[in-house]
Amino acid sequence: MCRNITTLRGLQPEATPDEIEAAARQYVRKVSGVQKPSAATDEAFERAVRDVTEATARLLAQLPPRKQPPTTVPPLRRLRPAATA
Repeated sequence: MCRNITTLRGLQPEATPDEIEAAARQYVRKVSGVQKPSAATDEAFERAVRDVTEATARLLAQLPPRKQPPTTVPPLRRLRPAATA
């Protein structure tokens, strides 16, 4: 449905709450057609983001481990500077 939502299951280290919320926010944007909530849509939009975030966190916690890590890195990890040795 939305190619911009990155697979979170199997990440090492595990997906963070911020990464789960970012994926939920992208999903809600896509299905609602609301890119930037207005005063009229903000409450419903944010409630949906919370609900999807909670459902996603529960789902990830209940699924068995993946045999292979995802092929893409979540956007929030792409924005972080690389660790130096």
